[in-house]
Amino acid sequence: MPTLVLVRHGESIWNAEDRFTGWIDVPLSSKGEDEARKAGHLLKGYEWQVAYTSALMRAQDTLAIMMEEMGQDMPVIRDAALNERMYGDLQGLNKERTREKYSSEIVQLWRRSFDIPPPGGEALRDT
Repeated sequence: MPTLVLVRHGESIWNAEDRFTGWIDVPLSSKGEDEARKAGHLLKGYEWQVAYTSALMRAQDTLAIMMEEMGQDMPVIRDAALNERMYGDLQGLNKERTREKYSSEIVQLWRRSFDIPPPGGEALRDT
């Protein structure tokens, strides 16, 4: 029976800095690289047929590190449709400072509402 495995990218530099990332292409932090190695180690032994990744460097690097750790090579399909949510005008902003400026309630609404997007960004229903 086929198995589908979903893995989120490792911690990025902006994740570590508590910044909204969205479609900005920032690299993994050293912790994120370690997380990718651990994920690869946990998934070692499975036989993979194909891997899908977003067009973002942090996702592609996570996958490459995992494949190396697993000792496997497989076709990789990169697709921008798998990119994370576009956070629009919030991209690059510190999350805590953004909450201070707009209020925790508004930022929570932008982040978790199905229909209300952040300024210049995507609503969850569009992702």
